[in-house]
Amino acid sequence: MAGDFLLLDDGRPVTAAAMVAGDRVRLAPGALETALGWVLKPEGLCRGDTCIPVRPEHGLTHPDGVDLAALAALLDRPLALDTGERAAALGASAAERGAQLRSLEAPDFNLPDLDGHMHSLDEYRNRKVLLLAWASW
Repeated sequence: MAGDFLLLDDGRPVTAAAMVAGDRVRLAPGALETALGWVLKPEGLCRGDTCIPVRPEHGLTHPDGVDLAALAALLDRPLALDTGERAAALGASAAERGAQLRSLEAPDFNLPDLDGHMHSLDEYRNRKVLLLAWASW
């Protein structure tokens, strides 16, 4: 069944034209570039100056589009797929997450203080910060 498909690209929601058949999702070729910024070229799957060679055994391209599971595997990114809801989450690759962890730099986040004023971790960059966390579980 063809139609719109919700894709969370590392937490960023995008809608793409896709064909869903059973447990397979195939993105329309134009949707691949619009939603994720990747383009199929003769040299492979490219975004900016980065190109990844695509071989027939990857199973990436089909007459009705680009296979989402094969794309996730080729990009080394985890994929959570719910075809019934026409939605999927494409996470960050292990290599990206590993590089971020090696940098020892915490990702930015925003939280309110006890008075309800919002604070961003970026406001405190290059300063020592003590973060206290508590959970009821």
